[in-house]
Amino acid sequence: MSGRVAGKKAFITGGAQGLGAAMGAALAAEGAKVTLADINLEGAKAQAAAINAAHGSEVAFALALDVTQEDQWIAALAAADAAMGGLSVLINNAGISRSGDIEQLSYEDWKLVMDVNVDSVFLGTKHALKYMRQHQPGSIINISSIAGLIAAHNSPVYNASKAAVWLLSKGIALHCAKQGLDIRSNSIHPTFIDTPILDPLRQRFGKEVAEGKLARQVPLGRIGAPSDIANAALYLASDESRFMTGAELKLDGGISAM
Repeated sequence: MSGRVAGKKAFITGGAQGLGAAMGAALAAEGAKVTLADINLEGAKAQAAAINAAHGSEVAFALALDVTQEDQWIAALAAADAAMGGLSVLINNAGISRSGDIEQLSYEDWKLVMDVNVDSVFLGTKHALKYMRQHQPGSIINISSIAGLIAAHNSPVYNASKAAVWLLSKGIALHCAKQGLDIRSNSIHPTFIDTPILDPLRQRFGKEVAEGKLARQVPLGRIGAPSDIANAALYLASDESRFMTGAELKLDGGISAM
């Protein structure tokens, strides 16, 4: 089998759409088996079916997963390990946002975003490592955001959650190194990407106006494509990045350089 990630077995959260679907397709195209896990099981099944149609049967699998529930993590990882014959790549991609400044944001929304964005990375990594130990070299890829490195006045919970993912990724990297494991942990920090997360803004202003507003904030003058992030995940999942751990990839069109 040829391919940059031939023989890898990847578990991807939020795999039903957006970045998760793009990363699953990219890894499968380069030789990996992938499990797409999502609270939207039908959407994950559709993405897995498309991958299998393109690359052969039993390349992609779909599982239901609410990333805030520890028991579901335990069951889903066991099922993925059995289906793929192992687990060597974990991509913690599932994430949400809620609007409101520090005075407007409800405590319920604060807790929900932290549950989905941060607790899921803790739970996924905690329970995936026992499988990944058996299939080294391995790679943990956590999708943070440029918003985890640069704050805004009106997104305290998204900023805080993605900053937590950034530093948690480094702690995981050091833990694995301390344990003598050939398992790396890195974070990816996108800016505005053409995924459903932008839909509320599109609905408010219209597609052209909304995307124009976002593009003007990016030095390169455009929003990103899902493939931009999928290509970074492909690199981190592959053995090309064997000496990269505890690092962050900023895919922000130059925002952080300003």
